[in-house]
Amino acid sequence: MSSISQSSAREATAPTQSQSWNWVAIGWFGVLLILAYLPTLIRLVEQWDQSEEMSHGFFVPLVAGYIVWQKREEIGKLTLSSHWMGIVLVVLAGMQLTVATLGAELFLARTAFVFAVWGAVVYLGGWPLFRSLCFPLLLLLLMIPIPEIIYNQITFPLQLLASRLAEWALNLLGYPVLREGNVLELASQKLQVVEACSGIRSLLALTFLSLVYGFFFTKTVWIRIALFLSTIPVAIAANASRVTVTGILSEINTEYATGFYHTLSGWALFFVAFVMLAFVHQGLEWIGRRWFHGSPKTIS
Repeated sequence: MSSISQSSAREATAPTQSQSWNWVAIGWFGVLLILAYLPTLIRLVEQWDQSEEMSHGFFVPLVAGYIVWQKREEIGKLTLSSHWMGIVLVVLAGMQLTVATLGAELFLARTAFVFAVWGAVVYLGGWPLFRSLCFPLLLLLLMIPIPEIIYNQITFPLQLLASRLAEWALNLLGYPVLREGNVLELASQKLQVVEACSGIRSLLALTFLSLVYGFFFTKTVWIRIALFLSTIPVAIAANASRVTVTGILSEINTEYATGFYHTLSGWALFFVAFVMLAFVHQGLEWIGRRWFHGSPKTIS
């Protein structure tokens, strides 16, 4: 009798098992979303392939999917329940897609797909599932290029900033240079800091990289936020360094400022930017250990 009562007590205190996944519904939703947004997705992938500043877009859904896989045990403990708000989000996303298609507005059409994915998650698993997958779902927004009007507003100021910093660094290193706007006139040739050298490419890629890096390498909230914010000065410093190095190399051989060498310097300095991001992380961890008493708030 006592063993039966103990077994009943264990069952009463045992955690509630989660409902099983409805793979049929998930499959149907996935197929329907892909078919509905197929033209938009094809043009998006084409832009990833053709635009260097969005080449990281290929990795965004892959990394988001890997994060979901990493959280599978946490998801398995959830009690799944369909929520009607998910269908509302899917319908609103469809309306947004229609308006965007009529107005030939790519940004609205592409974000409509992300909103539809969010709605599908809410409908299939409810708000607890959405909260558990909040980070990878938000990460999907980084696979979408920013609107041209915003891109153009950001690019030119970054070009001027990179030119000023490179001018200062070259003069400091003993290389005479005259700057006119975004054009640097050296003894050997003129260097123009064009859109490709503005830093927007490294800024977009570093933003994605900093979020993923922070997710996997720290659980402290304020460090994650600081890492995200540090991408701006890190990208600016790395790009100004690239322009400076290009100016120095052009004084040795003008061919080093163009073609393969210029592309190679971009990849090399992006690696340097990642290293700088890692050093920023270590510095933030040291500050946390040195100045914060007790355990700072962490998130999963």
